[in-house]
Amino acid sequence: MPVDRLSATFAALADPTRRAILARLLSGERSVTELAEPFDMSMPAVSKHLRVLERAGLIARRRDAQWRRCQIEAGPLKDVAAWTERYRHIWEERLDRLDTYLQHVKAKEEKRHGRRKRGKQRQL
Repeated sequence: MPVDRLSATFAALADPTRRAILARLLSGERSVTELAEPFDMSMPAVSKHLRVLERAGLIARRRDAQWRRCQIEAGPLKDVAAWTERYRHIWEERLDRLDTYLQHVKAKEEKRHGRRKRGKQRQL
C-alpha cells in the first residue's frame, strides 16, 4: 500500500530521535558518525533512523570517500508547513478567544480586588 509523502513525513517526524537528528542537520551537512554522537544507541540503530528520514525525503545521503554524509532536505518540511498553515486560522481564533476570556477574568479580579481594598480602608 503506497504511503503519501505527507504521511511518510509525519511518521518520520513522530520519533524524537529523528527530530533531534534533523535539528543537528540544521547547521549543515554532517557525517553519520557526527550525527550518532549524542545518542546512546548502536550505529545500526542510528542507520535505521537515517533510512526512515531518507525514505521520507527529509535527508539526502552521499558518500564522500569512506565517509557517509547527510544533509537536510527542505521539500517535505515545506509540505508540512503548507498543510499546517491551512489550520492556522483555527488556532488564531481560539487564541484570540482565550485572550479575551483572560482579559475578562483579569478585569473581574482587579475589580473585586479593588473593592476589598476600599472596604478595608473604611474599617480602619
